[in-house]
Amino acid sequence: MYGSESTSTPRPQFEMDKEAEDRFCRFIERMPPKMDGMIRLFDRGDYFSAHGPDAIYIANEVFKTTNVLKYLGSGKPSGSSNTGPSRGLASVTMRTSLTKQFLRDALTVKQMRIEIYVPEEKIPGRKDNTKWILSKIASPGNLIQLEDLLFNDQSLLSNSVITSLKIQQIKDQQILVGIAYIDNQERLIGIAEFIENENFSNTESLLIQLGVKECIMQSDDKRSDHELSKLKTLVERCGVIVTERRTADYQARNVEQDLNRLLDESSAGVALPEFDLKVAMSSVSALLIYLNLLSDATLHGQYRLHKHDLSQYMKLDASALKALNLMPQPNETGGSKSMSLYGLLDRCKTSQGKRLLARWLKQPLVNKHEIVQRQNIVEAFVDDSNTRRTIQDKYLKMMPDFHRISKKFHRRVAGLEDVVRVYQAVLLLPGLVQTIEDVQPMNAAAKDLIDEIYLKPFREHATNLENYTQMVEDTIDLDELANHNFVLLPSFDDNLQQYKSELLDIRDQLDEEHKKIGRELGLDIEKKLHLENHQVYKYSFRVTKAEVGTLRGKKNCIELATQKSGTIFTTNHLRNLSDSYFDLQDKYERAQRHLVKEVVGIAASYTPVLEILDNLLAAVDVTVSFAHVSANAPVPYVKPTLTEKGTGDILLRNARHPCLEVQDDVTFIPNDHEMRKSSSEFIILTGPNMGGKSTYIRQIGVIALLAQIGCFVPADEAELPIFDCILARVGAGDSQLKGVSTFMAEMLETATILKSATKDSLIIIDELGRGTSTYDGFGLAWAISEHIASKIRCFCLFATHFHELTTLDQSLQHVKNLHVEALVTDKRDGDGKQDRNITLLYQVKEGVCDQSFGIHVAELANFPESVVKLAKRKAEELEDFGDGDPDESLTKYTKEETDEGTTLIKDFLDTWKSRTAGTAVNGDGNEDMRMAEEEMLAELRRTAEEFKDRFENNVWVKGVMSTL
Repeated sequence: MYGSESTSTPRPQFEMDKEAEDRFCRFIERMPPKMDGMIRLFDRGDYFSAHGPDAIYIANEVFKTTNVLKYLGSGKPSGSSNTGPSRGLASVTMRTSLTKQFLRDALTVKQMRIEIYVPEEKIPGRKDNTKWILSKIASPGNLIQLEDLLFNDQSLLSNSVITSLKIQQIKDQQILVGIAYIDNQERLIGIAEFIENENFSNTESLLIQLGVKECIMQSDDKRSDHELSKLKTLVERCGVIVTERRTADYQARNVEQDLNRLLDESSAGVALPEFDLKVAMSSVSALLIYLNLLSDATLHGQYRLHKHDLSQYMKLDASALKALNLMPQPNETGGSKSMSLYGLLDRCKTSQGKRLLARWLKQPLVNKHEIVQRQNIVEAFVDDSNTRRTIQDKYLKMMPDFHRISKKFHRRVAGLEDVVRVYQAVLLLPGLVQTIEDVQPMNAAAKDLIDEIYLKPFREHATNLENYTQMVEDTIDLDELANHNFVLLPSFDDNLQQYKSELLDIRDQLDEEHKKIGRELGLDIEKKLHLENHQVYKYSFRVTKAEVGTLRGKKNCIELATQKSGTIFTTNHLRNLSDSYFDLQDKYERAQRHLVKEVVGIAASYTPVLEILDNLLAAVDVTVSFAHVSANAPVPYVKPTLTEKGTGDILLRNARHPCLEVQDDVTFIPNDHEMRKSSSEFIILTGPNMGGKSTYIRQIGVIALLAQIGCFVPADEAELPIFDCILARVGAGDSQLKGVSTFMAEMLETATILKSATKDSLIIIDELGRGTSTYDGFGLAWAISEHIASKIRCFCLFATHFHELTTLDQSLQHVKNLHVEALVTDKRDGDGKQDRNITLLYQVKEGVCDQSFGIHVAELANFPESVVKLAKRKAEELEDFGDGDPDESLTKYTKEETDEGTTLIKDFLDTWKSRTAGTAVNGDGNEDMRMAEEEMLAELRRTAEEFKDRFENNVWVKGVMSTL
């Protein structure tokens, strides 16, 4: 992860004497305590350092050894629990390049917080400063101060979104939630305010939709302690780190004035309706204080204000995000990129496309018109593979990250290279427009859509950027780009022109000196005598080892160094020319520096156009990526037919799980999904372990989500309704690490489903009730299933090992039983004992499977033979197989045999009852319906004798009798 620098490059060394080390150690001891998950780094100019536990963490994570630690000072750090010999303050150093890699990993993967300290002042006569001040802070949702350090050499591949929450109790025990969020990549300030239920399901959906990395919350509001605690648990369950702030920060008094300083011209100073959302505005206030945005003048006038509407998108909870494998897991290493839906669909060629893909996946549409528009555009690119490849490889691949460059323009930290990259991309626009115009879709409506959504805006922005192109050609020396030099045209300024002329003159003199020395030494200047611009010796000559003898006796040749490549030497005249050249070059660069700022300032005025162009390119990139994946799947995807919410059925023919079918060594077996309202809207799926139940129920969720982001789906035919949300209960994950038991996590997730689901939802439940006793688990599973099937009445797939649950179809006609098929054959082992051989077929059929075959799975997992045998014996005992012959104990009865046997037993009992219902008169003259116990027992024997032949002819009754 961190490259080879950690082992191959010498690490920087501390330049401190003992006295300075002791002063620094005392400073570290006096620093305030850190919050969990925070690392403090010290910027020492050419390198960074870390100390104490932070140094030990970095040594283990980055260098993979504690041998890199150096111990500063003479005493044991204050508060140390180490009772052994005093070793001082553990410290480690990292070069700047390695620090950047560490920071990227810490902030974007490990979800840590960072503080960077710098010396407050230079103290004369000291090698080390003893006074340090906090210079920069960063967290997963707040990367503003470290953006240049983190992403200076690469484009941003994901947005960093931070949100703020405030809750307020209103009448009838309802909770009003006000949310503010900031996406610094998009320069967007968003707000939302809504009534929340006790499970905070709307808040969970919003966190998922926005891809939030960090959430700030109140820490000292005693009136809402219980709700805040529940909310904090939910936020952490979504993989978001929580930062607590004082309630005093949530004051909305000056927020309108503060926002007007940050908002762009279209919004600033306007009485926006968003300002009336007081709870949300309180959250905005806390967020602005935490991020300290107002102190950065370059951010003023750069943001848009947006009211986020939850109902615009399908709602997803954290469990659905995990169940559908929507995004790659940050801590997973190895494995196929296509294990996640994002990885599968990511054939994007631009950074902006990758960011938009992540946003579309978390924000599936619910408006049928918008979905169909996306589908039609994807279809056009599916139909025209040649144009699709041209767009990807010739144009999109060459597009820079306009968002990142625009931000550099605003902050006045951009250079001529950034100006040129935009220029080169703008030159490609006419070709891209022409290529998109050449798309020949089979659907005529798609042609009009592409023209309206893409071509008209592209043409407009290409026209708006013509002046930009002219400006670059008038100011920048494009001929120098071949040498990777980004410089202004000399003609742009009189001083530059003079310096350029003098530089060209010196270069001619350098060539003349090269020829002259070549003649004196009798060497070919093309092959044997080289004029080089050396990193250390500047302009100098080099001869190979074979020709070094020609230098002997040449007093004007001054040897500088001998290296593997040969001997480096110079002459007095060459040295003077070299000094003059670099002196002039320095003057040239200083002269053009302020001119470059002017050019960058002009380029910055085009950023509104570049931002819109960036969004257009991202949308083209994602839709083309959808088309690429749909057309190049093992079996091409199909365009799904969608019906409005509340109408239509789920009909999928030969559906497949898109991530699994592309894995190596997997031959995927497709299955149909047919779920119809009023007849099969609730599916109970049984079958063996490892038989494919989880895949079957999850693939329908993945297909529904793919359909609603506008992509084609992995099936031969597909018809789906539009779902308002996908809710899932699939596993407890790592909840135990957060103090939540497996069963409690299961109940929390299920409670959210029951509270959040509507008749237009899709529910996926993979096992339920396994974390408690069998009886409690089954009772909960039955009650939850019955509630969903009878009260909510949405489409639901429920995979279970509680086979008794399958009788629910007898009381509810819209419940349907399916099972994953397994082929069971009898075999005999070496001792002649009968056993079963089970072949998993991964096919879903109608009906019930009344076995789980868990012991067979244990055999596949190579359990010890003794353990497997014991498990089988205990299973037989618990299932009342009896003590008879093993062949008989394994007998299974058909439904007809069972029904015939129970009817026979009922007839027997009815006959005996009728014969023992004699009448007697008691002492009070009342009739007594009792018979003497001895007579009843005798009658039972006579009746049993009459039924004996019929009992012996029924295998089910014989099995029951053998257990008595």
